[in-house]
Amino acid sequence: MALEGGPAGGMSSILTAQKAAHLRDGIPSAEKRIDWIDRSIDLLVTHGEALGKAMSEDFGHRSTDQSDFTDIASSIGALKFAKKHLKSWMKPEKRSVEFPLNLLGGKARLHFQPKGTIGVISPWNFPVNLTFTPLAGIFAAGNRAMIKPSEFTETTSELMKKLLGEYYSEEEVAVVTGGPDVGAEFSSLPFDHLVFTGATSIAHHVMRAAADNLVPLTLELGGKSPVILGESADLDKAAKRIMAGKTLNAGQICLAPDYAFVPKDKTRDFISAATSAVETMFPTGLKDNDDYTSVVNQRHFERLNGYLDDARAKGAEIIELNPKDENFSQQPHHKMAPHIIVDPTDDMKIMQDEIFGPILPIKSYGETKDAVNYVNAHPRPLGLYYFGQDSSERDYVLNNTTSGGVTVNDVIFHVAQEDLPFGGVGPSGMGSYHGVDGFREFSHRKSVYTQIGSDLLSVIRPPYGAKYRKQVESRLKR
Repeated sequence: MALEGGPAGGMSSILTAQKAAHLRDGIPSAEKRIDWIDRSIDLLVTHGEALGKAMSEDFGHRSTDQSDFTDIASSIGALKFAKKHLKSWMKPEKRSVEFPLNLLGGKARLHFQPKGTIGVISPWNFPVNLTFTPLAGIFAAGNRAMIKPSEFTETTSELMKKLLGEYYSEEEVAVVTGGPDVGAEFSSLPFDHLVFTGATSIAHHVMRAAADNLVPLTLELGGKSPVILGESADLDKAAKRIMAGKTLNAGQICLAPDYAFVPKDKTRDFISAATSAVETMFPTGLKDNDDYTSVVNQRHFERLNGYLDDARAKGAEIIELNPKDENFSQQPHHKMAPHIIVDPTDDMKIMQDEIFGPILPIKSYGETKDAVNYVNAHPRPLGLYYFGQDSSERDYVLNNTTSGGVTVNDVIFHVAQEDLPFGGVGPSGMGSYHGVDGFREFSHRKSVYTQIGSDLLSVIRPPYGAKYRKQVESRLKR
């Protein structure tokens, strides 16, 4: 069922209906949860091509090969992983019981209970993936869902709304479309849990709205995810992998490598390797290359060019990695060539905001501790990337920085591991999902203690006597 924006009352009535259905039907069986998951898999397999075309239309141009991998196949993978494991996840978890009750038959269990209705506010950069991947955990945990997709990818959002309306009743899944006003109304609803993926600046508003109803949140945000190239890094391999991450979706990824630390004496070698990597990935140039994605809209295109203009005005060295196409920035569909900014200063906007585009600042450094100190002086990022073969240096970086997740000797790939939780820390988010962690994030973990049959514990009830005091005194020890 889809709702065309509209007043909060319309959304509220759907939420009320979903909550009533949850109470009426009780905790869904494993078979019911698998049925919900199977419907999403079928939707994506059947309509993946149409969704890819819709995403390309929304972006001006988006590589359909990329979309097949990042949005369709990856979502199916998450759903299949949840389907495979949910029966084992659903089993109560045994916990220990305090002495002496553990010797006398007392039992402690953790039961995983569906929360009810989960709200999902999904973004524009991976509009299908960041709708359906959360649904894997939501369905596995036995919940229903209401979804508010991005207005920036309107064609994709409308198609998802139509398709989900065909595959699910409004008591199971409902989609609400519209702009920021609808988003604000949506985030103020009394969900049983709310997932928001997007900008940190918007997350402040979402969190305030959720607080009015004490709605628990999962916030998947972003920030400036750093790369640290160690002295032992294979420069060519590192450049290939960093530039692959920076050009995937034209850098419009919350986990994209935002800036890179390069050893002082290897700065020029890295620039050369990065140039070669881009030429290898896009041998015909970028302008008419179907593999290279556009910046999503004029606003973001102007924002990114504004970063370049600001850095240029402040004396930065800027290198465009696109020798085959002249006047590239003037061509239509908001395609932007990858750029490297060499040793930017902190007063440049490019070093203050999350870039979310194909621009890579590189900072020369002398000692590993200098790079680590810089990272720690800034908000904790969603991802951090270390390249190198020196295990002591690697451990120093990992043990002395805090980030949502880490990929070693590559970028981004930790998010693709369904058995690892995906989430941020501090300004880059709170909570996590994927795999069992998504199941648990969207479940109420209910503690259940079963008392023994005998009345052994009568000693701790009034009237207090010598046995009681002896029992208490035995616990008053260091």
